[in-house]
Amino acid sequence: MAPASCVGIGWRQPHYESLIAERPALGFIEVHSENFFADGGITLAVLDAGREAYDISLHGVGLGLGSAAGLDGWHLDRLARLVTRVQPRWVSDHACFARVGSGLHAADLLPIPFTDESLALLARHVDEVQQRLGRTMLVENISAYVGWAGDTLAEPEFFNELTQRSGCGLLLDVNNLVVNARNAGFDADDAAREAMRWVDAIRPGSVGEIHLAGHCEREDGLVIDDHGSRVRDEVWRVYEHAIERLGAVPTLIEWDTAVPALGVLLAEAQRARAMQR
Repeated sequence: MAPASCVGIGWRQPHYESLIAERPALGFIEVHSENFFADGGITLAVLDAGREAYDISLHGVGLGLGSAAGLDGWHLDRLARLVTRVQPRWVSDHACFARVGSGLHAADLLPIPFTDESLALLARHVDEVQQRLGRTMLVENISAYVGWAGDTLAEPEFFNELTQRSGCGLLLDVNNLVVNARNAGFDADDAAREAMRWVDAIRPGSVGEIHLAGHCEREDGLVIDDHGSRVRDEVWRVYEHAIERLGAVPTLIEWDTAVPALGVLLAEAQRARAMQR
């Protein structure tokens, strides 16, 4: 288990050198797995340097765990090779589909239906990944801008069943909860309350990591999970509620677009650390 007050940041290319040079106090760093699938080169050398300084979390965006077309064997082989090399503290990906037919990949995190059939498919694929990697993984709830007709399970119930059937953990993205509630028509305060109810419905002990990020609102009112700004106040409120209920779960600050100076990410991480304490 990670120590209390374990907070990390997403390690992105603009901060490769500065993080290694400054070595700020962090519980871990997280990278996108697919960026390090190459056979060699500077990116793997950078990752090796990061591993010497910090625990690593490998966060994937390409497995498409909920894809009816099945998993991509090449992708899974590359991930397994990377896991063997890095020996990360966590490996994670998303509860989504991405692959259709023979090799067509949407290059996006597309929502899955919350039904018994979809649950069985996702659990089977999660088990396949865990067997291949020889370890448990974390599965993240996504931000979704469309949904499926005929859902039969509430989303928290779906994840409770998934973690129990497969033995995986939940990567709880708090920002995604708020974004989805906003796009369902709630204002910021009500969205926070709706997200807290989501957290309350999750089985205690199933959450292995929490993600925090910023989001933006377009002129037409659509809220986008863009990871391009500071964490919003309403997301912090849900996070505070989550750690009160779930404990000091390892927490990551994500920032993927318009990446700011390293000090900005560290300040966000410090705020999360203070809340945990």
